[in-house]
Amino acid sequence: MRPGAVAAVVLGLLAALLTAVPAAAIPDPGDSPRAPRDVTEQDRAQTREAIRKGDIPGQDEIVHSDNITHLANLPKGALKGTNSDLAFQGKYAFAGNYDGFTVYDISRPAEPRIVSQVLCPGSQNDVSVSGNLLFLSTDSSRSDDSCASTTAPATEKDSWEGMKVFDISDIRHPRYVAAVETSCGSHTHTLVPDRKNVYIYVSSYAPDASFPDCRPPHDGISIVKVPRSQPGKAAVIDFPVLFPDGGFPGDPDKPRAVETTGCHDITSYPRLKLAAGACMGDGILLDIRNPAKPRVIDRVEDTENFAFWHSATFSQDGAKVVFTDELGGGGAPTCNAETGDQKGADGIYDIKGKGDKRKLVFRSYFKIPRHQAETENCVAHNGSLIPAKGRDIMVQAWYQGGVSVWDFTDSDKPREIAYFERGPLSTTSLVTGGSWSAYYYNGHIYSNDMAKGFDVLRLDDRRTDSAAKVRMRELNVQTQPDYR
Repeated sequence: MRPGAVAAVVLGLLAALLTAVPAAAIPDPGDSPRAPRDVTEQDRAQTREAIRKGDIPGQDEIVHSDNITHLANLPKGALKGTNSDLAFQGKYAFAGNYDGFTVYDISRPAEPRIVSQVLCPGSQNDVSVSGNLLFLSTDSSRSDDSCASTTAPATEKDSWEGMKVFDISDIRHPRYVAAVETSCGSHTHTLVPDRKNVYIYVSSYAPDASFPDCRPPHDGISIVKVPRSQPGKAAVIDFPVLFPDGGFPGDPDKPRAVETTGCHDITSYPRLKLAAGACMGDGILLDIRNPAKPRVIDRVEDTENFAFWHSATFSQDGAKVVFTDELGGGGAPTCNAETGDQKGADGIYDIKGKGDKRKLVFRSYFKIPRHQAETENCVAHNGSLIPAKGRDIMVQAWYQGGVSVWDFTDSDKPREIAYFERGPLSTTSLVTGGSWSAYYYNGHIYSNDMAKGFDVLRLDDRRTDSAAKVRMRELNVQTQPDYR
């Protein structure tokens, strides 16, 4: 199915099709689902002992703080690939999966149901929505731009990766309307919408001289312009260079700190005309007054504790940015005593100054206080604000570390106030799984678990009660709304 064809697939046929069109793996580091691998007998023994002592939950056991209620879980449907990001519009949640995407009706949060599933393989299939349009990132080399594509070597001249656009005016039958090839594909993307157009900042990285469409230097982002009235005319309009000096070059004395060869993720804050970028070895602050011409106004590095700058979240007033460090690419057990509480964590930065003199000033780190097993991949991942009045509170996914709610109102003293997690998927092997994205939307927390499916949580806490009054018509977390 190419653009223009109906892409919603009858669920009865989907399972058979998935066997023929598997989703491709993506390069390390960064969001890299991996096959099970053996761990040492000592690691297995430590995991068993931790379960016996009650330090961690048992295999697949669910535990949570008293102020969290687990309302629902929907296991994966016909899409059997890795679950990825989430977006929301009205009474619907849109869940990415390496094999396509699923639309859930969440009008009754305790009873979510599948409305439609679309087969369109290509990692990561990060998803966002704006009006009648849905956008999907493809960051794996495909044989063509259709939803029936197969994996193809990145060294092939005619391989394809980039952005896909769907018309979702008929929510039960999404229609594939446009494909835009971008340099190095689209690992993630960020919307900067206006009334007539949707601008997409396409983040991708790790170029290779042998790849025809992804050759170094790769020191910027692709900007795609999608006219709302004619989405079929979507096209790349620019590739602004964000790192004219090449960015963080790497450090042989600190090999875990990744060289900057692109950005992993960008969060825009349209009301403030700002964006924050997590760009492998650099964190950046961008002026986006002209969305077609983003401009870097500050840049920071943390070679001591950050290995891979992964994502960014502004505080409600835009005076702070939380950057995440995806140490180990999301496939390693880093929530343990050996790694410590400053690596694989969040970094909280205050924004000081005005205009072009604004600076990112580091304040502290936050990491979940619950150690995980050596068979659990765990590291800081995707989260969103909970719009509580007068507080900076965030809900965040930590892969098999589960879902954490934490307060960073005091930039120097962040602390966890609620959590939800499952025990390890395995006590003998490191099997990748856990919550990829955990976001707050219209009174509830929604989590897309890579292995276990779609979870709905309710948070009952006086510190966040005021957030229930904030009702959104649409939420793409990487396009931060003005919650006022």
